[in-house]
Amino acid sequence: MTPPQGRPGRWRSLWQEWGSPVLVALLVTQFGATAVRVDGASMLPGLRHGEGLVVPKVEGWAHRAGLGTYARGDVVVFKPPRSAAAEWTREYRGVTLPWAYRPYLVKRVVGLPGDTVQVRGGTVLVNGQPLPEPRTQAYWDASCHDTASPLANTPAVTVPAGAYFVMGDNRSEGGSLDSRVFGPVDTADIAGRAVASVWPLTVPGHAQPPCDGQAHPERRVQLSGPAHWNPRLLPGD
Repeated sequence: MTPPQGRPGRWRSLWQEWGSPVLVALLVTQFGATAVRVDGASMLPGLRHGEGLVVPKVEGWAHRAGLGTYARGDVVVFKPPRSAAAEWTREYRGVTLPWAYRPYLVKRVVGLPGDTVQVRGGTVLVNGQPLPEPRTQAYWDASCHDTASPLANTPAVTVPAGAYFVMGDNRSEGGSLDSRVFGPVDTADIAGRAVASVWPLTVPGHAQPPCDGQAHPERRVQLSGPAHWNPRLLPGD
């Protein structure tokens, strides 16, 4: 006859059936990788509306703990500064919420701690030198590169320690609201670096922006050309 199982046996059984899977799930969600979706056209041509990105959360945790830093050209997922009142919203995927929150944004790091960043005539200057952006520059020069608006001609900003100056790849007028509007982003507000685009699997070869300065430009981007394979790693420009 099998003796009745004691309390230690019951605890061990509960741990195996419930505790261990829950712990693994928490570790994966908090320190593993997560997926985020690009909303809007602020990262054209680098990223398109609806792309799914992979963000390793463990790297974000490490950087917030002071281990390692982000590099110029990294695509990061972050919340705008709390002081940026205009960035708070009550809308989520078309649903009005009873509270306001800071939505996650996706932009590219252009300025590191200690850098001085300025935009002049639509050209990004870092420490007085033009930032090499061959793909971004060529794309917008061929369509509607903003060179005259206030966001295309900004005062010099020195990035404080523990913060980053981020900008969208969209250089049309009003194409991206970023550190030119709300200032450098603190490391504590950065969830992590997007390392790869994994969705959709195929996309049309060319995306033409609307260049009309109106809201929701992603709804009017004209897609054309043969489809090509989309999943890829995300290096700098």
